[in-house]
Amino acid sequence: MENSDGTLKQKGMAVLRWASVHKARTAAILLASWIILEVLTLPFWNVRKLKNTTPTETAFMRMHAEQAADERKPFKKFQRWVPLGRISRDAVNAVIVAEDGTFWSHGGFDWFEFKESLERNLVEGRAARGASTITQQLVKNLYLSPSKNPVRKLKEWILTWWMERTLSKQRILELYLNLIEWGRGIYGIEAAAQTYFGKSASALDREESARLAAVIPNPRIFRVDRQTRYLERRTQLILNRMAARGY
Repeated sequence: MENSDGTLKQKGMAVLRWASVHKARTAAILLASWIILEVLTLPFWNVRKLKNTTPTETAFMRMHAEQAADERKPFKKFQRWVPLGRISRDAVNAVIVAEDGTFWSHGGFDWFEFKESLERNLVEGRAARGASTITQQLVKNLYLSPSKNPVRKLKEWILTWWMERTLSKQRILELYLNLIEWGRGIYGIEAAAQTYFGKSASALDREESARLAAVIPNPRIFRVDRQTRYLERRTQLILNRMAARGY
């Protein structure tokens, strides 16, 4: 009787182990299938179309419009598209040194900045420093969201890789400068230049360009038209970087 009970117990344990293993495998297969499906539905063709077409809105614009609707506030969008050749060289240089110093040479990712960012964030236990390149930021603005979940980040990496192999650096920069936010409802550098300085993006000087570049990380908090210690320090840092590079 004891042997019989022992055998039944062993069989029961074996069944539980089998179920546990297969449950984990099933979960892994379902997760992998879901990730593959998410990747297959990425807008690869939309990225290719950016060679010759100009987008009228982005995922971030739609998100801001939805937020305004939820708050029962009007959503007013001010945007004026301008070719890269009609944007002040100072403005282009200021944005590059502020957001992505190796933009012209990397393939979509700045691995040194990624390593530095990861180390600092681990030490401080929070997202104290970002490492997204201009291409990554453009992908996120166009197609994704501010979410930091791993699947969203995976999508960003894949689309960044694809964008760098589909569009020229000049086109990526032109799209970025015309689509990112520079304050509530203010999208693109032409709208920002007109709003804050009463001039076209082609006429921006070094100081104005540096101030605009300084607020890119969070233009809804760090306003170009407000004098703050952060804005003054960040603007001067960008000007120093420009001078160091001979811009």
